[in-house]
Formats: sequence, structure tokens, C-alpha cells
Amino acid sequence: MEQIREDEEILLLSLKDPSYFSVIIDRYEGSFLKVAFGIVRSRQEAEDIVQETFTKIYVNGARFKKQPDARFKSWAYKILMNTAFTHYQKLKRIGGKTEYLDTVFYDEEGEGIVGEVGDFGKVSDAKALVSDVIGKMPEHLGRLLRLYYLEDKSYRDIAVVEKISMSTLKMRLFRAKRLFKKLSVE
Repeated sequence: MEQIREDEEILLLSLKDPSYFSVIIDRYEGSFLKVAFGIVRSRQEAEDIVQETFTKIYVNGARFKKQPDARFKSWAYKILMNTAFTHYQKLKRIGGKTEYLDTVFYDEEGEGIVGEVGDFGKVSDAKALVSDVIGKMPEHLGRLLRLYYLEDKSYRDIAVVEKISMSTLKMRLFRAKRLFKKLSVE
């Protein structure tokens, strides 16, 4: 394990010898925590999201297929973002307070957590992945996800803006989330 290997190769090796998976954890844990914290604004919740993400990556590792336009990194970030958004939705349902500032760049004490220029690129990569997936969706479904998750609008506010009933909104959000998950894994 001493020689530097590509993430895809390490993932395949970890399926036979789980000790190799620690290399992937070491490479991605810090940036995953920053992205998850930027979504849920809680260090403990972010750690839960990252742990769940790594579990999903390992369990689904055999299904990953390296392609010229899809590398391990983008696949892993899609899993992270899906897990984080699902977790965020759960927090919203149970009444968790979530704020949106430029959240990824601040910790709980208000001090910056992004220390290197490269970290901004990782955050941009994650945001680009989410925007890319939403961009592939029909406009009306993508707009609902943006309003609900990224702009933190309530069901009532979205229904008023979209001029639709609450039941129509719930059904469209259900479809949008399902489509988002499907497009994220492709």
C-alpha cells in the first residue's frame, strides 16, 4: 500500500482486502466533512453523513465501473451529496434548524475551515456535481429541488411561487428526488 495508486485501483483492492479502504478514507475524509458540514451546519451530523457515505461507497464498490468521463472522485462525491441531501431533508422534517450562508467556508465558531486554495476547488467540484445533475432534469423538477434544498424554502412558499397545490408539490418533489438519485448514479 506504500506506492501511490489510483482511487479506482484501491477500491478494487479493498473488495478483496478491506484494509485498503483506509487509504480512500484518508484521502477523502477531510473534504467530505467540509462539504457535509456546509449542508447540515452541524459537525456531528456531518460526521454521520461522511460515515454513511463511506459505508455506501464500500458496499457498492463492486458496482463502480471506471469510465473515461466518470472517475471515482465524481462517483464518490455524488454518493456524498445524495446522502447529505437525504440527511438534510430528514433534519428539516424533524424540525432541525438549518441556515444557509456561505456555509461551507465557516465552522461552528465562525472561523474559516477552508485553509488551502485547493479546498475551494473541492467545494466547487461538489457544487458542480449537484448543479450538473439538476441541469439534466426537466426544468420544473430541478427548480423545485433548488427551492427546497438550496434556497431552504418551505412547502407552502414553494407551492405559492409555483402556483400549485400542496399535494401536487409533494408528488413533484418525490419524482424530482427519485430522478436526482437515478441521474446521480449514471
